[in-house]
Amino acid sequence: MYCTLDDLTPLKQQQKRLIGLDIGDRRIGVSACDATWFIASPLAMLDRKTDWKAQLHKLLKQYPVGAFVSGLPLLMNGDEGPQAKKVKEFLEAHFASLGFPIYLWDERLSTCAANRTLIEADMSRAKRKETVDKVAASFILQGVLDRLRTSCL
Repeated sequence: MYCTLDDLTPLKQQQKRLIGLDIGDRRIGVSACDATWFIASPLAMLDRKTDWKAQLHKLLKQYPVGAFVSGLPLLMNGDEGPQAKKVKEFLEAHFASLGFPIYLWDERLSTCAANRTLIEADMSRAKRKETVDKVAASFILQGVLDRLRTSCL
């Protein structure tokens, strides 16, 4: 189920896309990369209190998916805390059955960075609440894309 960075590389040659996830207790931010794996873009914010699975399946039909990249909220010392365990349990319960590999990326402070970016863009608090999770998902995915690019040089 979980994979390494090396496992992702062949998917690029198959023109499969990576889907970024920022999994929270109430919402799931979703992003996707372009076909060249150069840039991650925010796609959707799924509310876990609604039929988020149907919305996710609709999104997955639009993209030739190769793998998921999920943020893993580690503690500042690098250990897995309760929230990281929740994310893993959620991935195992809802995403493992989809049949795509899942890469876990250290997402410490990604939501803070996303909020900071939206504040700098002068976005209202209400709009930030609707947007922050999918922007955080794109930050997570962009980190992986950048890492893949630099490790291939």
